[in-house]
Amino acid sequence: MGQLYLRQLLVGRDVAQQNPAGAQMQNFVYLVGDRDSGECMVVDPAWDVRGILDRAAEDDMRVVGALVTHYHPDHVGGSIFGIQIEGLAELMTHNGCPVHAHRVEVDGIRQVTGLSESDFRRHNANDRIRIGDIEVELLHTPGHTPGSSCFRVKDNLVAGDTLFLQGCGRVDLPGGDPEEMRRTLTQRLAKLPDSMELYPGHAYGGEHASMEVVRRINPYLSAPDA
Repeated sequence: MGQLYLRQLLVGRDVAQQNPAGAQMQNFVYLVGDRDSGECMVVDPAWDVRGILDRAAEDDMRVVGALVTHYHPDHVGGSIFGIQIEGLAELMTHNGCPVHAHRVEVDGIRQVTGLSESDFRRHNANDRIRIGDIEVELLHTPGHTPGSSCFRVKDNLVAGDTLFLQGCGRVDLPGGDPEEMRRTLTQRLAKLPDSMELYPGHAYGGEHASMEVVRRINPYLSAPDA
């Protein structure tokens, strides 16, 4: 069956400790995989690629792929607010591997990172991606961007900027859609069990919590369904 490996890395604390911009943005990077096989994938590799790979190596894990929630540079690398951020391009240099993302998000990722089409594996909603014997399900959760995705791994949800403990991703940036975000929060994610643990893309309101707790403290999840 495989033993789940899930490590949460906070930018500015666990990686990129000397990067004040990264610390201010409070991004999370995740390592997800199968401890028995020693294989893992990195979710949203940005800010400190060498540091991310070092954290995996400390756990005797080998990075065999990347999972991307959405195309914004603080999650994949590139330039934002005049800041140059390491990301997928550097990962390809140091540890070449396939990049998995929703099919409608790939073009945006390519634009900000300069990666080639051959670097990607384009996915549809509910596709399942295997890491050793661990299965990752891609949930298409548009609103923050058209191809925004969450990754469901057993009883855990790595949510990117779709959902934070006490908020959700902005919808006023290019590609944002308030109506799609409303549907994502009140319909697409509504069936997730209370016992599922939420791991957000930023430390906005906390690092992780059960969906039962998030439903109590996050006002966006109580929005009307109509």
